[in-house]
Order: sequence, then structure tokens, then C-alpha cells
Amino acid sequence: MVYAQVFAGPNEALQKQEFPLPAALEAGEVLVEISLATICGSDLHTLTGQRLEKTPCILGHEAVGRIVAFGSDRSDLELGQRVTWSIADSCGTCPPCREHYLPEKCHHLFKYGHAPLADGSGLNGCYASHILLRPGTHIVPVPDELPDSVVAPANCALATVINAVALLPIPCRSVLIQGAGLLGLYACALLIERGVGRVYCMDRSDQRRQHSAKFGATPIEHVDQISAAVPDGIDAVIEVAGASALVNDGIAVLRPGGFYAFVGMVHPDTRLEITGEQIIRKCLYIRGVHNYSPRHLDEAIHFLQLTATRYPYAALVSEPVPLDDLQRAIALAHTQQYLRVAVRP
Repeated sequence: MVYAQVFAGPNEALQKQEFPLPAALEAGEVLVEISLATICGSDLHTLTGQRLEKTPCILGHEAVGRIVAFGSDRSDLELGQRVTWSIADSCGTCPPCREHYLPEKCHHLFKYGHAPLADGSGLNGCYASHILLRPGTHIVPVPDELPDSVVAPANCALATVINAVALLPIPCRSVLIQGAGLLGLYACALLIERGVGRVYCMDRSDQRRQHSAKFGATPIEHVDQISAAVPDGIDAVIEVAGASALVNDGIAVLRPGGFYAFVGMVHPDTRLEITGEQIIRKCLYIRGVHNYSPRHLDEAIHFLQLTATRYPYAALVSEPVPLDDLQRAIALAHTQQYLRVAVRP
């Protein structure tokens, strides 16, 4: 038997349930024993009802674990192998997968931590002892030198940010990051490692702003602080705060032809108060970024391997809370004392 914490609806207590192990695995399926999961902000949105999911379900999509079984057609894997996996399973044959290079928008998309128990085996989320990965899920081996706490958030936050910075203008000498949560700090490190000379980071929390300095950024409280250093405007803005009120400030500091990535505003309360003229007169490029493609997860693990000793990634994650005490872990996550709270089965 395996077990999980099951979510029945907003503001309802989570219930521990046991599930039978699959009698046999289908071709391409992989059963993973979860070593560590982390609580993403989208999970908190679901728990409070700000984001709606079909229930009952097992939440959680950021995790790392070890392979305990797999079906046929997986000669690329080994039992006991330490792995992480993409947040979504894609078919590989529909137009988004084959023609648009957006497998994260697959016509038959399945997202871990979001699907109901009635879909497939039910072992669809990471707040559990095990998860069953589907044949179209991208699986990435994890180097032993990377701690669980550093790896777990990579299959959501870091891979998404790698997607967001993939199309920065060339040359790119200055960038503003709006938000110093986990995505924002990852963005700071990524840009510094790519040689961006001026990386600014804003956040309403002074503590989070100061964190950004440890990841190479210059913390600022307001965009006016950029004007003196970059009078002609900055090359790019990356929004990871989830606050539409920041967009006008971002447009104001962009140079003509600048690039704006919307990443954090993945909830309904994000109406924009901008005009077409603001975009047209500056010839701006605006891109929405939601999740990522498999190659971005490969890059995420490689990036962590290269930079694990340069940035304090592990300090952003709490000590593990037992999965049996998930409710306490959720309460700790709401305090924002840590950028990620860890959960261990």
C-alpha cells in the first residue's frame, strides 16, 4: 500500500488515505517513491479556493524521488535511480506538441498535482509516498551531489524561469525582476550567470529584497531608482510577483523595443490598466509564460549542478515537515518565513 494526503475542497481538512500499488505497470509508466516535496504558491492558492481544481485530488507537483518500478519501453531508466520529472505529461502528437513547440499546452495535457483521483491511478500528486508517472512525462536523472531541498522546486519554479528568460533581447545588459519570491531569485541567478550587467529586483518585502542581493541582484524599492543608472531604459522586465498593478511601472522603465515577460499573474485577479498606445509607441515585445517544455527542466538541473556552490538555494527551503503533518506545513508556508516549505513522507 501507498498513502497520500487527499484534498477534498477549499478550507477543508486534508485526509490521509491509503491506495493499493498498481498490480502491473503499463508500457512507459514509472512508479517513483517520493523523497521530498515542496509547497508551491499555486498549491496554497488551491487550498484557499483562489484557484479551482477538480476534487478529490492529491496536490503537490514539486518533488524529487527514486524509481521503484517501471513498465516496458523504459530502458533509459534504472531501479533506484534518483529523478525529478516535468509538471505535465504531453501526448507528443497534437499541434501544440509537434508544430507550436508548446507541449505544455498539449491538447491532452495532464498536470501532476492538479488531476482528480478519478483520473488514471489516482496517484497524481506529490503529497504522497509514491507517484505514478505517465508515459509522456519527461524524467530527468538527478546528480547525487544536489540535495533534495535544492532539486525539488526545480520542476516548477526554476524550469519556468528558464523558459521565461529564453527569449531575452540580444544584447541584454539590464533587467528588472518584479518579485523576489523563489522565481525571482532564480531569475536573478540565471541572468547574472548569463552575463547581464545590471539586474534589479523589486519586492514589497524588505527581507525578500535583501535575499535578491545574495543571488547577484541590486535590490530596489521603486523603479525610480533605475532611471539614473539606465537613463535610456532597460532591456527587459520579468514579472514574477503576480500583481498586475506593477505592469505600468515595468512599461515605464523599458527602452523602446524592450521585452516584458508575464510569468506570475496566473490567477483571475490580474486585470491590466494599460493602453495599446503604451505598447505600440515603445514597440514592446510582451510574452506570456506558463510552465515549460521538457528541455527547460533539463536546463534547470544542469544549472543547479553548475551553480549549487555559488548561491544559497538550500537556505530558501525549510527543514522537512512530515507528510503526516501536512496541515502544519501548509500553515508554515502561509507565514512566508520560507520561500518553500519541504514535506517528507
